[in-house]
Amino acid sequence: MSTAPAVRDFVQGIDRPFSYEKWNGLLPVLARQYRLNEPCPHVLIKDFIEPASALAMAAQFPRAASEAWTQYKHANENKLGMAKRQLFPPAIAAVTDELNSPEFVAWISELTGIPHLMADPMLEGGGLHQSGRGGYLNVHTDFSLHHFHTNWRRRVNLILYLNPEWPEQWGGALELWEQKMARCVVKYPPQLNHALIFTTDERSLHGFPDPLTCPHGQSRKSLALYYYTVESDQKITGHSTDYFARPQDGWGKSAMIWLDKKAVDLYSRAKARFGFSDELASRVLGFLSRKK
Repeated sequence: MSTAPAVRDFVQGIDRPFSYEKWNGLLPVLARQYRLNEPCPHVLIKDFIEPASALAMAAQFPRAASEAWTQYKHANENKLGMAKRQLFPPAIAAVTDELNSPEFVAWISELTGIPHLMADPMLEGGGLHQSGRGGYLNVHTDFSLHHFHTNWRRRVNLILYLNPEWPEQWGGALELWEQKMARCVVKYPPQLNHALIFTTDERSLHGFPDPLTCPHGQSRKSLALYYYTVESDQKITGHSTDYFARPQDGWGKSAMIWLDKKAVDLYSRAKARFGFSDELASRVLGFLSRKK
């Protein structure tokens, strides 16, 4: 497999957090792993960025108490999100910009075999995520179209984990499930500087559905970047985030998962049509959470 010109001709600066010199030579091996891994095309890459950059990101990660976080708290998830690039601390901003750069997007296209990928400077649905004790994210497939650019089809997820110390007993491993939800195929703990990259389609069922057991004051931290292609078909159709119950989930929980995903679908349609952000919903959810 040939390396894309933007990757091949790139001369790495000394301050770039992603080592193209290191990873270009491994691209054919990584691309093959990506294609062959089950249950969906994916690859886990350890020591993904320069170690000093990863440690700086972890050290600068914003505290959960900040009002800058958007609250995603409903039946299918309990986490915080921050998608405003201007609020990111310096180390996190630098890595975000690198992973959204033309050079890196060309590298991701080579890795995944998906041509003409593009980054999302809005970080819609992505950016920084964290979940504290009791946090979870039910198994799901992601929304398929950008909420504010409806001809942008979401194609690839990149999740960079930022947890220097994360014992296995705290939970939080990202689970990849087969399509019919018969079994979990693989789990990836959220360890520092591990990056999970996977294709975003109906095969990519993923989540961490069991509530975290980390101590209070600790949280599962990550940076998520999503990559898109522009579709020329004006009648392109998509779907919102689609949640699934596991075999071990009882009928009550399964019913709640189904009802909540219908509510999420209605919210997503309204968001795309009227152009409002997640901040209003976050304030409502935060108010209701404080009232409990």
